[in-house]
Amino acid sequence: MSAQTAPPATVRPSATTGPRTAAERAARVRFRRALSLMAMTLVLPGSAQLVAGNRQVGRWALRIAAGLVAATLVIAPTSYFWHGLFFFLGTTPWVLTWLRLVLIVLGIGWAALFVDAWRLGQPLTLSLRHRRWAIVVNGALALSVASALLYGSHEVGVTRGALVAMFGNGAKSNAVDGRYNVLLLGADSGVSRWGLRTDSMTVASIDADTGKTVLIGLPRNMESFPFREGSIMAKQFPHGYDCSGCELNSLTTYADDHRSLFKDYAQPGVEATIEGIEGITGLRINYWAMVNLQGFRDLADAVGGVTINVRQPIAIGKTGAVTGYIQPGVQKLSGDKLLWYARSRATSDDYSRMARQKCVMAAMLQQVSPTDVVKHFDSIASAGQAMFKTSIPTSEVGTFVDLALKARKAKVATVSLVPPAINTGDPDIAKAHKLVANAIAKSEGTGAKAGKGSSGGAKKHHRKAPQQMTEGSFGSLSTGYAANQTDDLSNAC
Repeated sequence: MSAQTAPPATVRPSATTGPRTAAERAARVRFRRALSLMAMTLVLPGSAQLVAGNRQVGRWALRIAAGLVAATLVIAPTSYFWHGLFFFLGTTPWVLTWLRLVLIVLGIGWAALFVDAWRLGQPLTLSLRHRRWAIVVNGALALSVASALLYGSHEVGVTRGALVAMFGNGAKSNAVDGRYNVLLLGADSGVSRWGLRTDSMTVASIDADTGKTVLIGLPRNMESFPFREGSIMAKQFPHGYDCSGCELNSLTTYADDHRSLFKDYAQPGVEATIEGIEGITGLRINYWAMVNLQGFRDLADAVGGVTINVRQPIAIGKTGAVTGYIQPGVQKLSGDKLLWYARSRATSDDYSRMARQKCVMAAMLQQVSPTDVVKHFDSIASAGQAMFKTSIPTSEVGTFVDLALKARKAKVATVSLVPPAINTGDPDIAKAHKLVANAIAKSEGTGAKAGKGSSGGAKKHHRKAPQQMTEGSFGSLSTGYAANQTDDLSNAC
């Protein structure tokens, strides 16, 4: 019997061994359709509903998406060339409130569209494996877009809360002679004790067009000075603040003890201090800003520290209780060390400390960029609410942010009403007014070369004798400190 060749065995089609059956092909088509509906919802919200679901919902979703895209395309380039629009949108509380609500609604609405797209994909007609994948993909997309928008809403809420907590709600104050004069107060106080003790007083006189800034330092121990004519304190001390123990930083205590005189002011101590500083400088103060020195430490930590050129060992601790030193060298100081660098006077004097404080101001102005603010926004906002309070209304925040950006590109000048130029125990007020006026005129490019005791003299001293130093500050008590009297603060530090 001859051998016969057996007929070939029939091979059953499968996903791995051969052509798929019609049912399998249909299942994959349904799965791809379900994924496509989700992808459409991701790229163009509402398109899935327009194709396969409730067209009215789809049309509304598409209109909203198109409106948001159009608004972005208009606002983004406009804000790039006109910063005022960006600052208005980013610093106006009612705008931020609405933006937060819009982001919440968008997050919830977009997630709902994904859920509906999953329904339109007819999950019950899918195989178990495909159904599981559809649930995973849809859940991931819905969660991602909703989380992103809700997180954005949270950030907007943090911004609004910080603005409301830190900034005032009073009337706008117009520039005086083309300048905004802002009194910067460093207060050693708690959250509920604003203005209890002013350890540092500086007037930032800012050109309203260019942002060029002159920092005018006021010593806390100044005595026998007049108040602004017609002010509350001028009526109490018509011959000047010449009582026993009456120094500039005691005005807050006086005002708190006589609150009935300042019944129209929420911050009596600040108002009394302003009236004194206006009498000393001859300037009209537009706004004030108070920094809690402990909160300042948190701000420095929030931005990752501030780089300072420490020229000599700086004592950590009070007089007679020094616990260590900040060693010399260019280094990034954390909050605690930066605070000691700015406040230490255990082995020096108040005026050397004032010079170092101005170096810290200059360093923060140059180093804390808009990028840093965005990167560490939550920490900065949290620290800011604890450390900063100002009378600048929220409506003017954009103006001052714009000026700060301009100031980063310009030299910062300083003039301090301290020895040897001014005798703090018996100040020559006419000379103080002249020093301030000359420094401002020189910053604006309209003044002649400053004379003895002016910013020019201090800068000259800095170039000739850089080896003379007192606890990190060029100069001495008898000759003056470079950072207190200079046309370029960065070079003096």
